[in-house]
Amino acid sequence: MKVLAITQIWPNSLEPLRGPYNVQQFVELKKHVDVEVLAAVAYVPGAKLVGKPPRPALLADLPPREVTSGITTTYLRQLYLPRLGVPIAVPLYFASLLAHRKLLMSADVLLGTWAYPDGCATILAAHALGKPCVVKVHGSDINFVAKMRSARAVLRTVLPRVDAMVSVSRPLADEIEELGVPRAKIHVVQNGVDTTAFCVRDKAEARRALGLPLDKKIVLSVGRLEPHKGTIDLLDAWARVREARSDVVLALIGDGVSRPEVDARKAEWGDGLVAPGSRPFADIAQWMSACDLFTLPSWMEGTPNAVLEALASGRPAVGSDVGGIPDVLSDPRSGIVVPVKNPEALARGLLAALGRDWPAASVRACGPGSWADSAAHLLDVIRSTLRHG
Repeated sequence: MKVLAITQIWPNSLEPLRGPYNVQQFVELKKHVDVEVLAAVAYVPGAKLVGKPPRPALLADLPPREVTSGITTTYLRQLYLPRLGVPIAVPLYFASLLAHRKLLMSADVLLGTWAYPDGCATILAAHALGKPCVVKVHGSDINFVAKMRSARAVLRTVLPRVDAMVSVSRPLADEIEELGVPRAKIHVVQNGVDTTAFCVRDKAEARRALGLPLDKKIVLSVGRLEPHKGTIDLLDAWARVREARSDVVLALIGDGVSRPEVDARKAEWGDGLVAPGSRPFADIAQWMSACDLFTLPSWMEGTPNAVLEALASGRPAVGSDVGGIPDVLSDPRSGIVVPVKNPEALARGLLAALGRDWPAASVRACGPGSWADSAAHLLDVIRSTLRHG
């Protein structure tokens, strides 16, 4: 069986850190079936000549295909028109797909990941070519994009025509049902983690390797430094935490538009804030092992892999009550859920968590399975579309 995954959430040689969760799941899936990827990259005519929009200008230099983690990847030049964007994204994506008709026809199942426009265009292509189709959604595509009036109208029309939907959490599955997809077509397949990298390890050893203090409580956050990721909320909450405790360090791994605010707090707090920027995926496991507590105060999420990786490392989490975070932290042994966009409540949650004992083995017991487990569940869903087709 050959599965062709169609997605914009996929790394390339110019953006090697993009979509690691898809890579890890598809690498495991490829151990059982043939997997190729048709990776959408935004294409704006003339972007390379004028140097903008920045991302299409950058991605114009990609070759027609590459091999990513052993998976053959063909690049779909997805026609994109700035300022018109969302309302016409699906027909433009669909038209761009048809240029790869031979590759589409070679697949037994089409797997779209990201609901809009990728998933919708994949469904339309599957129906046009007589192929079964699965669409996997991640979080923001349903919790944010699907709230836009123009996108929601298309999603309500197209998504119910899918053979099977894959959601990474139960709350997200409820949102998909609200879009008109029959519950019988919706399957919850949780993301996994690399359990060889993210596991319970010695905290002191990890701190020594990273040059971190052994006598402090370290709170870690990993992700883009962006307002919608809760970066500013966390900085405001941390000011309150520092007033209550003097033995704490905040570590922020990532980069983004909120970097100037982070640097300003770093100048004020000195060693109380560590912000080394983006780090390779292989380094994140060591940071997880080094911390006492993980936090993710995002304004919107699906099922964030960083929280799953923290639990797999035996570290509890404080997260906002959005998307799949409450689902992941439903066991009181796993962490604390706090109201979103509320720095005062976040500070209280962080202080409460810092004041508790969290046995690593108990936290790990609340954590996810491996990516092999996740891929096996996804494969079951894919095979079901062939049986019922």
